[in-house]
Amino acid sequence: MIDQQNTPRAHATTIVAVRRGGQVAMAGDGQVTIGDVVLKHTARKIRPLYEDRVLAGFAGAVADALTLFEKFEAQLERYRGNLRKAAVELTKEWRTDRYLRRLEAQLIVADSEYLLLLSGEGDVIEPDEGIIAIGTGGPYALAAGMALLAHTEMDAATVARTAMGVAARICIYTNDSIIVHTIDPAGVHEEGVATGDPADPLDPTDPAHAPAVDPAAPPDVIMTDDSAPPADPVPKRRARRPVTPSADPL
Repeated sequence: MIDQQNTPRAHATTIVAVRRGGQVAMAGDGQVTIGDVVLKHTARKIRPLYEDRVLAGFAGAVADALTLFEKFEAQLERYRGNLRKAAVELTKEWRTDRYLRRLEAQLIVADSEYLLLLSGEGDVIEPDEGIIAIGTGGPYALAAGMALLAHTEMDAATVARTAMGVAARICIYTNDSIIVHTIDPAGVHEEGVATGDPADPLDPTDPAHAPAVDPAAPPDVIMTDDSAPPADPVPKRRARRPVTPSADPL
């Protein structure tokens, strides 16, 4: 008999979603971990729903999340794409149903106007700061994203991708195979997969953020060997006069 309590389960991920400038971006990593073994590096944890008008990302057991996706899409069909109403009805069913309340997952759902966090505890939360994150790397991505929103003019997709890159550097359960989706009134758009460390937007030494050079400005004066001051000459050593040995007096 299998002890389900001690059986390793697929877990650990990071999903972050950002709302800015009439656009919502959602980013997720691709790592799937069971116990201390990484089984997959390019998993897709974000799914477009309801004719590409809604985005949903999950953290938790994969089978549980897929079940919740199906339930949520059924609620979207029932309420004709009303995200808030569908989210409330899903969490009510999730909390009260004897089977669903055992599912181990969290969801972030979004359309072009709203961004919500859903859980099996009955939570339907809309963030105040326009950013929310879930999963083991969620706190790192959330902190980085909040700083970028407060101190830069980046768009939603860039903030989400950069915040995920920070989480991937810190959290061992999060990798840098990052998939970003954006959603606006026109629908869902996939930004593609980014791998490797993203450029640091706050690093002034990064060539991508170097100040522009005015071509009309005079060139910098560089001292060449011809204009350099002469080096101090090396003093010559005086030749030692030969000493003629004298005869020893007897």
